[in-house]
Amino acid sequence: MKAEERWQARFRASRMTLPAWARQAANRSIYRSNATGKWEVYAWDRVTGATRQVTDQPKGTAYAAIDPTGQWIYWFADTDGDEYGGWWRQPFTGGADEPVAPDLPPGQPGGIALSTTGVAAISVAGEGTFRIHLVRPGQPAETLYEHTEAAWVAAMSLDGSLIAINHGEYGDFRHPALRVVRPNGHVVGELHDGPAKGVVGLSFAPVPGDRRLLALHERRSRHEPLVWDPVTGEQREIWLRDPGELDAEWYDDGRGLLILRDDRARSYLHRYDLGGGGLTPIETPHGVIDEATPRPGGHVEYSWSSASRPPVVRSSNGQVVVNPIGPPAPPSVPVEDIDVEGEAGRIHALVSKPEVGTAPHPTVFLLHGGPTSHDRDAFSPTVAAWVDAGFAVVRVNYRGSTGYGSAWRDALHGDVGHIELADVAAVRQWVVDHGIADPGKTVLAGTAWGGYLTLLGLGTQPDLWACGIAAVPIACHQTSYEDEAESLRAYHRVLLGGSPEEQPERYAASSPITYVDQVKSPLLILAGENDTRCPLRQIEKYVTKLEEHGRHHEVYTYDAIRGSLVVSERIAQTALQLDFARKHVGAS
Repeated sequence: MKAEERWQARFRASRMTLPAWARQAANRSIYRSNATGKWEVYAWDRVTGATRQVTDQPKGTAYAAIDPTGQWIYWFADTDGDEYGGWWRQPFTGGADEPVAPDLPPGQPGGIALSTTGVAAISVAGEGTFRIHLVRPGQPAETLYEHTEAAWVAAMSLDGSLIAINHGEYGDFRHPALRVVRPNGHVVGELHDGPAKGVVGLSFAPVPGDRRLLALHERRSRHEPLVWDPVTGEQREIWLRDPGELDAEWYDDGRGLLILRDDRARSYLHRYDLGGGGLTPIETPHGVIDEATPRPGGHVEYSWSSASRPPVVRSSNGQVVVNPIGPPAPPSVPVEDIDVEGEAGRIHALVSKPEVGTAPHPTVFLLHGGPTSHDRDAFSPTVAAWVDAGFAVVRVNYRGSTGYGSAWRDALHGDVGHIELADVAAVRQWVVDHGIADPGKTVLAGTAWGGYLTLLGLGTQPDLWACGIAAVPIACHQTSYEDEAESLRAYHRVLLGGSPEEQPERYAASSPITYVDQVKSPLLILAGENDTRCPLRQIEKYVTKLEEHGRHHEVYTYDAIRGSLVVSERIAQTALQLDFARKHVGAS
């Protein structure tokens, strides 16, 4: 198979997410798959083995849930992939679609929580306000919570008597407080750990009448599990000696927790016994676990991959849970870990080297989005495509990335954008010094926040990069703030210390448009016409400035915020980026 055929086959290979199951009907599950060429929701009856496609939206479906009784499947329907719309539902066995809250105006989704009583709590943001509504079938929606600061529903107890809400009233969007209320709005309890220490609600115990709420705190400078009874106030912190960030989920009997530990770009599973406090490791292959869930009987299902091996849904009992339709994706190369000393500590990065050509290689720095995200040893068709094209790929978990503790994640303040790029430059120097990267053939590329850093890097580090590729970037923070969705405005205020009116100097200093006259290298920009995350108008302003200064650039637009949910669009964009890089850098 030729290189181009191989990387396109990885995108076209059928993939699926970890099946989510109904707590009181364990054989009824839903998952998302790209089997039709875009990511849609499917129902799976584990008794009969029957599956069926539930949703069919033009740009795919990103958010879905199944109610605890297994009777209903819920999903968020938007217009042309712009993440602006409302929740719908359909019977698990099939039938007519119906809006969950037909009396509510459309908005940006902020989560959904479901109970056995048919009551749903849905979060919607719009027009400067974050609202949480209670919805009962056939009745008007009731406003449970409303505030100008970011908030979202975290969980609902099985009987619907308790609702957990994360909010930024005391802290901020990145460090929320946790409140539990009754359906009438009466506050039962609240957890707030002070500045820069968020508490994030996860789920109530999956046992009828059990009030315990599982949450994550960061009292010891990383995310760790906490079990809280909001009525009595009793708390139990779960501490692990092992390093890394922690996530957790209940076992179905409420007696144990599944701990998912992420350390240095790999994942590990443990069972924690709430009765005796014992911690038992669960054997899994070396790589990354995107999601994991305990099943009745005690075994665990998880979605696993590594940089060299495509995703598969496995069980801790040794079996493959379900195979996607069609041939699997071709494998790729493994990653290598490097650690580079930066100005604020050790920077962890991942390097993927091509199997053809000799070092030093033309090299692309693929910068992750977020910035509260991080690159891992997981299978990536995009990374594999660059490797097949003869490029080394470097992915930097710069300051601001998750996975390395609260201090590293929260390091972005005062000099946003420039902090991350200082770490990227340090890693670039390391791979050049060690003969991995050709210093005259280094490409800076990224999507969303990574696209923002690409534009900023071309303007502030013009001598380091041979060309740049920025997908759905932030080009001007002020203009982006004016046009973006409410949750992104809240994030902007946290990251830059206020609104553009309150912090004009910071917004300007961190904006790529401020440095557009210093750009020297060819630049490719990809932009979504309906994008509410990185709106088009601010990109158009940046492009106008590029034209005024006579800088070489190309622009590609498409009609969604989420082209990545449509396989053909992902292939087209990847081919465009590879061709651009070859034209301006070449590959060995």
